[in-house]
Amino acid sequence: MEKLRYRHSKHFIRHEERFPLTFADPFPLLHRPIDESVINESQKHSSVHLLIPVSESNPEFCKTILSAFVIGYPAPTLINWGKHSEEGAIFKEATSHTAKIKGVYNYLNDRAKIKDNDLVMIVDGYDVWFQLPMQVIIERYRELIEEMNQRLKDIYGMISKDENGDNVAERVPKYTQSVIFSADKICWPNPKVDPACVAVPYSTLPEDVYGPDTDRDPKAFHNRPRYLNSGNVIGPVKNVRDVYEAALTKVEKGEGDLGDQFVFAEVFGEQEFQRETLRQEAQTTGESWLEWISDKLYPSESPLSANITIKNLTAVPGQRYEFGIGLDYESRLFQTMTHSAADIEFIYYNSSSSSELLSANHQHSSLPLFLPKDLQSANAPLSYASPGNRTGESDPGRKTFLLPYSANLDNLPDQEVGGFEPSWRSMPLATNTYAATIPGLLHINGDKSLLESWWPKMWYHPYARALLRRFIRSTQTLEAAEAAATGGKHWWDLRGGRGGVWTDQATWMSWQEVCKGVDDEVFGDGKGVFGEEEGKQRLVNAFGMALIGEKDNT
Repeated sequence: MEKLRYRHSKHFIRHEERFPLTFADPFPLLHRPIDESVINESQKHSSVHLLIPVSESNPEFCKTILSAFVIGYPAPTLINWGKHSEEGAIFKEATSHTAKIKGVYNYLNDRAKIKDNDLVMIVDGYDVWFQLPMQVIIERYRELIEEMNQRLKDIYGMISKDENGDNVAERVPKYTQSVIFSADKICWPNPKVDPACVAVPYSTLPEDVYGPDTDRDPKAFHNRPRYLNSGNVIGPVKNVRDVYEAALTKVEKGEGDLGDQFVFAEVFGEQEFQRETLRQEAQTTGESWLEWISDKLYPSESPLSANITIKNLTAVPGQRYEFGIGLDYESRLFQTMTHSAADIEFIYYNSSSSSELLSANHQHSSLPLFLPKDLQSANAPLSYASPGNRTGESDPGRKTFLLPYSANLDNLPDQEVGGFEPSWRSMPLATNTYAATIPGLLHINGDKSLLESWWPKMWYHPYARALLRRFIRSTQTLEAAEAAATGGKHWWDLRGGRGGVWTDQATWMSWQEVCKGVDDEVFGDGKGVFGEEEGKQRLVNAFGMALIGEKDNT
């Protein structure tokens, strides 16, 4: 018979399958398989969608979308923009959790706008900064999925699956993962006996990554991230939609009073509880005994082996608990900041002296001394906003609009010296010195003072105004240019638009419309109102609608 392998930190236990796994599991339908065809199709996705649940603008939201613009992310789609609660107050992300989940689910469920095999990334709107290009995140996502699925195969083995109903079974992994959330060091606001807190897997980071206090710090600063954070998620549209549907079902049953964080963490905790419970129930007496002995000799990777009280979870036959959710334990994609700010250093990778200093300050860190390959091969950081049209004239034939070129505002100082092109090595990159990763984005939860003190440290901050101006003026395909100029619904799927956002009602809004009056907080360069630095400009699109300057209401 085929072997089933269960991996521990320092050893492997191999045991025979009690059955050839063509049988019905003890709780039928509890772990309906993820549609692997969608995962495979998402590897060659035709579109990438960036969704941001946010109801109104403020300087922090403008920092989020600016960070996306300057490194070439697709124009974000705002979920619940301008919507109000029943009491008439505008939604706040922290207080309208039901609306947040429902708004995203409804959008993902609109098959005319978004396809099942598209890739979607959803991020919080008031405390997220993008650091690396989307292409790097996509490549890392694919690598993570491959690694996660191999790990699941090692632990839970294979099953026989009759895909076509012709009694010809094929061997497939029992579980796969395709939806990746960010990971936190603390479990909140779920009760400490909830599966979300005690049934979830341990982190893949080394057991001593923070030294002898790893996972033993009562204040959690030296604990490895292992708990779901709902602020960032990426995956195929179909599979992410299924997760949101499960969360919405819980909310509609009255389980969402503590917010979307509670609900998504509970969905993940129940998934992991069921996975591990079913694995243990399938063991023979001999296999259970061998695992018990192994757990006495080595730290177990099964959270259910810990002597911790877990809230009783009664499985409901026919209810789905399997959603293919995994976490980004090593912050390759998403870096949360709750109890993790001390893990982060802004590093210049062309400076050996800074590396030596950091090594001295972080004795137990895994400080990377080299730039990762994906950034070595990525486009230069300032290349995502090309100089664009320098004539200062609009191009009616392309139905687009241009900011007038200005040598004082559009030229990047470093590029003017001998044509020097700054590289990723010469930029200060926020680095998790313990995970040895440069995260794709930073989620500034936890200590909110970092929203002010760390913003000027981001590599693009000194160039922010010039990069935004150049990005808006960059050349594009005709379709993208028309999308930016017209805001027409029929262009939505082409992901058009530069320097603006879409709403979930397919309305296009420029930077000037959504971020007027935030210049000091966002740019911090004292150059005045964006687009009016050298006097008021009035630029119009193909229909005579003013995009910068006073609106023409005639």
